[in-house]
Amino acid sequence: MKKKILMLGNSHLVIFGFRGELIERLVKEGYEVIVAFPNGPFGEGKETSWKYGCRFVEIPMNRWGKNPIEEFLLLNKYKKIIKAISPDIVLSYTVKCDIYGGIACGHLGIPYIPNITGLGKGLAEGSWTKIITTALYKKAIKNAQCVFFQNSQDKKFFEMSGIKFNRSKILPGSGVNLEKFKALPYPNDGKVVFTYMARVMKAKGIDQFLDAAKTIKAESPNTEFQICGYCEEDYKGIIDEAAAIGVVTYHGLVTDVEKYEMMSSCVVLPSFHPEGVSNVLLEAAASARPIITTNRPGCRDAVDDGISGFLVKERDSEDLIDKIRKFLSLTVEERTQMGLAGRQKMEKWFDRQIVVDAYMNEISGIVSDIN
Repeated sequence: MKKKILMLGNSHLVIFGFRGELIERLVKEGYEVIVAFPNGPFGEGKETSWKYGCRFVEIPMNRWGKNPIEEFLLLNKYKKIIKAISPDIVLSYTVKCDIYGGIACGHLGIPYIPNITGLGKGLAEGSWTKIITTALYKKAIKNAQCVFFQNSQDKKFFEMSGIKFNRSKILPGSGVNLEKFKALPYPNDGKVVFTYMARVMKAKGIDQFLDAAKTIKAESPNTEFQICGYCEEDYKGIIDEAAAIGVVTYHGLVTDVEKYEMMSSCVVLPSFHPEGVSNVLLEAAASARPIITTNRPGCRDAVDDGISGFLVKERDSEDLIDKIRKFLSLTVEERTQMGLAGRQKMEKWFDRQIVVDAYMNEISGIVSDIN
């Protein structure tokens, strides 16, 4: 009988966008794979699951919700679904899935591997939500077979917070598919295009990007500023105003990422969100695009400052503007070499197959113990 693997996430993108290669490998090696997440703006699950040869279970959730009753009901959903499926191993991604999936697996005695894809607002904010989230994590991951972290700072935070776990490994983020994201020819058409490619939200630095766009566009008319991303927060009116006067171009949620990487001179992500390792930055670097991002965990991991891009201070529009000016002072050849340095970094440290192999090793060990 096939061993069952259940994967829990909070969106189509989290499961298929960043773990599709793992699903393919599991199916190829004879595992039955079930994926569970809410349908939403990033995609529907049923059709994609069929293409991957796995099964889809929808679990609606409010990704940012803090209502205790809603959260209790979500935990019960996880318990019921996991009990009904009776998987041999559960893999989880993102905070709520890690916590509620872990608690449910603990109650049911099911082997469990959470992936800490970032601290999330619950742990990053210094409030009652941090106290509650810490307590829930202590309960959720104490019996996990292995906890995967995406950067060493997040692991240290868990340890300093007294969140105990049996074993852990640090992965290179979610890795990046180096076949899908190939080094692209660097543009040399006289324009310099800066692209924000992420969910549109305050913590991802959209305010700093808009500030920089207004200043730099006035100074350098040959520059363009693009925004590609779903509005997670209410920025549509602000962006429309900036677009109306020619400061930015807003493309909304894009599925053909390569098209926008191709026309970009530099990818800019001034995020102060508690990232694991930003997939946007890994994909940009793999595409041989220079990066400007913040000097914080999850962002700086993807760039070598001054070599494959520039690091800026968090929440600091002036520093971002200065770094964009510095980038504009470079020749096209220097920018090209900066992008190629980023590609080399991805090839050396961030190949997604490293992540897939780490999962397969852990899963094989658990299956051997079961047998």
